[in-house]
Amino acid sequence: MVHVYGPHIFHTNDAEVWEYVNGFQRFMPYKNQVKTTSRGHVYSLPINLHTINQFFGKTFRPDEARAFLERQADKSITDPSTFEEQALSLVGRDLYEAFFKGYTEKQWGCSPTKLPASILKRLPVRFNYDDNYFFHKFQGMPENGYTDMVGQILDHPNIEVQLATKYRRSDRLDAIHIFYSGPIDGYFDYEDGRLGYRTLDFERFHFDGDYQGCAVMNYGDASAPYTRVTEHKHFSPWEEHQGSVCYREYSRACGPDDIPYYPIRLVEEKALLAHYVARAEREKGVTFVGRLGTYRYLDMDVTIREALDTARHYLPRAAARGHMPSFLEKAIAC
Repeated sequence: MVHVYGPHIFHTNDAEVWEYVNGFQRFMPYKNQVKTTSRGHVYSLPINLHTINQFFGKTFRPDEARAFLERQADKSITDPSTFEEQALSLVGRDLYEAFFKGYTEKQWGCSPTKLPASILKRLPVRFNYDDNYFFHKFQGMPENGYTDMVGQILDHPNIEVQLATKYRRSDRLDAIHIFYSGPIDGYFDYEDGRLGYRTLDFERFHFDGDYQGCAVMNYGDASAPYTRVTEHKHFSPWEEHQGSVCYREYSRACGPDDIPYYPIRLVEEKALLAHYVARAEREKGVTFVGRLGTYRYLDMDVTIREALDTARHYLPRAAARGHMPSFLEKAIAC
């Protein structure tokens, strides 16, 4: 039940994906209520009416808060192209510097002026007191954990699992078709350079009691070296535990021997990615899938949706010995 590689809360609007995962594990109701420590105070995320009123010392109604943020926002930015411009155009400088600037610098290892505006479009601003971090119809946590769920998915007579086995291109000679979910640049042994990834370090510690009163506490100040602290007993509120297992999470550049967690996708990465995509499209008998294979930030539900679609695309073609493309997602290089 401890999320060793960071917290994973399942959330989706895709009914078929929700039905699929519940076929291997019962998902218990769970609402992700994230808090953040900034400038010596604790606030709720995403930014909502309580956050706005607490931060500015106001008692706004929803319409008043909306009008207030309209005045705070930088309306001179009409077409934001960077993370910082997007934040300033949405919430203004005060909220941006308190909740986004320092956290983003730690998370991505670069200035928000170098990150695309699209990253921030995933974060809503609410003018009510709803502190549910996600807005999807289906949300929950697997009752017995993801390890048990994945174990049941793999418990099938057609599946053989080989651990600690490095895939090499020469291995495909023994396969009808390869679905490759490792790093796309790694597939080509990084011959033309390495794409940029971020990796994470987790510092585990124990606490006798309740350490922070919530599952996830972000740290928005740049002076805090970690991005967040997770307290894992709060991810399964249907259980009771006296002690706590907690992790401090640190983000840094991914080296050759590190686990790549998520792609950076800056301009220089996109140029190299386009090169690897062109090489991949010349490969035969290989389809690149997943977060690393397509070099995109994907949530769990999107990954599962694409896997189901890939299987449906492949199976009739396999029976007819038809062609399978290298990528089902043509927007990979965008």
